[in-house]
Amino acid sequence: MINLLRFLAILAAVFLITAFSPAEKTLGTNARVVYLHGAWVWTALAAILAAGITGTAGILTRQVSLQRWSRALGRAGLLWWITYLPISLWAMQANWNGLFLSEPRWRMALIFALGGLVLQIGVSLIENPAWAALANPIFALLLFLGIQTTDKVLHPQAPMLQSHALAIQVSFAVLLVLLLLAAWQTVRWWLNFEK
Repeated sequence: MINLLRFLAILAAVFLITAFSPAEKTLGTNARVVYLHGAWVWTALAAILAAGITGTAGILTRQVSLQRWSRALGRAGLLWWITYLPISLWAMQANWNGLFLSEPRWRMALIFALGGLVLQIGVSLIENPAWAALANPIFALLLFLGIQTTDKVLHPQAPMLQSHALAIQVSFAVLLVLLLLAAWQTVRWWLNFEK
């Protein structure tokens, strides 16, 4: 119960900070949802990358504990990846005045969400966590390759990093740290299922 309250408190802080984040010159206050969107997707990517790294280590060392960590991190990463999609739609609506569903980055994200869901369900049906440890590095590699090779039409290059406004960078960093803490809670919940 305490973990759930901690998780909800972190999310409340995330939404409070988002509401009071600085406006941006071009996007105005709509930039706030972009900061949230960026921090949320980076959180998902961090968990997916960690799942890939621990999965590789678990396969190479044959340590079941690392394989279980990989499965929990993969599940958590996918959860954050899937939940970033509605925030992405919100960012599109707020800043592009509509849903541009043919944006290549959004389509790629949806494909990996659906593929990741099938993958995580599949490796969850198998008791042996080695399958997740083997699948997670492949999924992470394909996802990061997909991000690097997918064209952008309206999607900008990480605007929070390109901004010279310290307040924007600090807001984004605080959101990212808080969301990483919240993601850690979800990893711990998934680990409890492993026991």
